[in-house]
Amino acid sequence: MYKINIGHLTYKFDSLKELMAKATPRRSGDELAGIAARSMEEHVAAQMCLAEVPLARFLEEPLIPYEKDEVTRLIFDTHDRQVFRLISHLTVGDFRNWILNDHTTGDTLRTVANAITPEIAAAVSKIMRNQDLILAASKCQVITRFRNTIGLPGRLSARLQPNHPTDDLKGIAASVIDGLMYGCGDAVIGINPAGDSLPGLIQLNHMLDEIIQQYEIPTQSCILTHITTCMQMMEKGAPVDLLFQSIAGTEAANAGFGINLKMLDEGYEAVKSLQRGTIGDNCMYFETGQGSALSSNTNFGVDEQTCEARCYAVARRYHPLLVNTVVGFIGPEYLYDGKQIIRAGLEDHFCGKLMGVPMGCDICYTNHAEADQDDMDTLLTLLTAAGINYIMGIPGADDIMLNYQSTSYHDVLYARNLFHKKPAPEFEAWLQKMNLTDKYGHMLPVDKTHQLLSIENMEVTYG
Repeated sequence: MYKINIGHLTYKFDSLKELMAKATPRRSGDELAGIAARSMEEHVAAQMCLAEVPLARFLEEPLIPYEKDEVTRLIFDTHDRQVFRLISHLTVGDFRNWILNDHTTGDTLRTVANAITPEIAAAVSKIMRNQDLILAASKCQVITRFRNTIGLPGRLSARLQPNHPTDDLKGIAASVIDGLMYGCGDAVIGINPAGDSLPGLIQLNHMLDEIIQQYEIPTQSCILTHITTCMQMMEKGAPVDLLFQSIAGTEAANAGFGINLKMLDEGYEAVKSLQRGTIGDNCMYFETGQGSALSSNTNFGVDEQTCEARCYAVARRYHPLLVNTVVGFIGPEYLYDGKQIIRAGLEDHFCGKLMGVPMGCDICYTNHAEADQDDMDTLLTLLTAAGINYIMGIPGADDIMLNYQSTSYHDVLYARNLFHKKPAPEFEAWLQKMNLTDKYGHMLPVDKTHQLLSIENMEVTYG
C-alpha cells in the first residue's frame, strides 16, 4: 500500500504498478485501459507519492512477475547491483534532483546507466516537466558505430526512408537520390518494404548495397522486415548490414510480433558474424512505440509509458546502432493529440538515453489524430535541443506506403541549421567530396550532370 495525505484527504494506491500508472501525465491509452488517474488531483497526489518511493523498492516489487515474463527476468538478471549502490540511497524525487544537478555530468550518467531499470527511468520521468526531460537527456551521449559515427556532440543524423507503395526500384532510387542531396541518410538508408516476397526483398537489399558501394557512401542500409525473413536473406547471401525488429516491453507483446529473446539472440549473432561494419560492430536496429503492449492486451495493467521503457532493456542487450520510438504511429487511441505525442516523445528519448540506448525518434502522427505538422515541428525542435541521435527523413514528410505523417528531408536541414549541428563526421566529409555541401554544411546547387543522378539507371544484379 502506498499512500499520501494532502490536507484532509488521504490518497491510497494498492501497488507500485497502480501508483506508476496514476502518476503518468494524461494519456488516452491509459484511460482506455482504465488505469489512469480519475482526476488531476489524484494524478498530482500520485506524483507526490511516487517522488517519495526509494529506488531500491523497484527491485523488490516487479510490476510484472519475474516468473511470468522473460523481459522482467532480463531486467533483473542483468541489473548492475554493484553500480546501483551509487544511487540506491535515493528516492525517485532525489534521483530527479541528482540527474538535473550541474555536478552530475554525462560521464556520471553513463557510469550508472546499467544500474537504471526501465521502471526507475519511467518513474523519474513521470515527475519531470518537459524542460527537465530535455535538459537531462541533453547530458546523455550514446555513441554507436558501423560505417560512420552516430551520436557525437554537435551532430544530428537522419534515416533516409525511401518507401514506395509497390517497392518499385526506380521509385525508391529516386527517393534515395533526393534524400542524399539534402544530406539525409547518415543514420541508415532504411526501407519499409510493401511486400514480403523473399526474392523482392533480396533485390531491394542488393540495390541499396550497390548504391552504397558504388558511391562509397559511409552509411549502412536496412530492409525493415521481420527478423526471421532477414535471417533468410542472410542465409541466401544477401548483403545485410543491420538486423531490424520491432520490439515490445513484455514477453507476451513480443510473442505478438512473433519474437522472443532467444530469437533475437540468434539474429544478433548471425548478423554480427557477417562483420560488414568498417569502423564498428553495432549492427542492430529496433523500433518501439507507446501503446504496442496495450493494443495487444499484453500490458498486464502496466501503463503504456513504463511498458515502452521496458523495450529499451530489450534493446540494450544487443548494443544496437539505432533505436527509435515511432511515437505517434499507433494512433489517437493511445496518444490522443499533439500534446500527448510531444510529451511521449520527450519521455521516450529521455528514458532510452538514461538507460544507455542510442535513441532516435520517428516524429510522427496519423491522419486521424488531433495533431498536425506544427506539433511535429515543436517536437522536432525540442528533441534536437535534447540531443537526439537521429530523426527521419521522408519525402515531403508524407510516407505514401505506410500512410502516416513524419519529418521531411527539409526538416532535417532546419534542425541542423537552427542548432548548428552537422551530420555524422564521415558522412559530412562525403557530402563535401560529392559537392553536395560546402565546408560550412550549406547545401550547394546541383545540376543534371551530377553523378548521383545515374543511380536510377543502375543495373541491379544478385544471385
